[in-house]
Amino acid sequence: MNLIHRFQALVHDDEAVTAIEYGLIAALIAVFIIASVALVGSKLDAIFSAVASAVAAAISV
Repeated sequence: MNLIHRFQALVHDDEAVTAIEYGLIAALIAVFIIASVALVGSKLDAIFSAVASAVAAAISV
């Protein structure tokens, strides 16, 4: 079976299309998770900095 016949078989294979769709869905979920972690991470860093400042001020009193 040459390369052209293999490519034609792949194009007509429904399982390959389904695998590509699942791959795209997984990629979109990964992008969403990365973006949300980056957003929450920066806000969480600000909260921890405020708590650290408050604790340092309480200890020095």
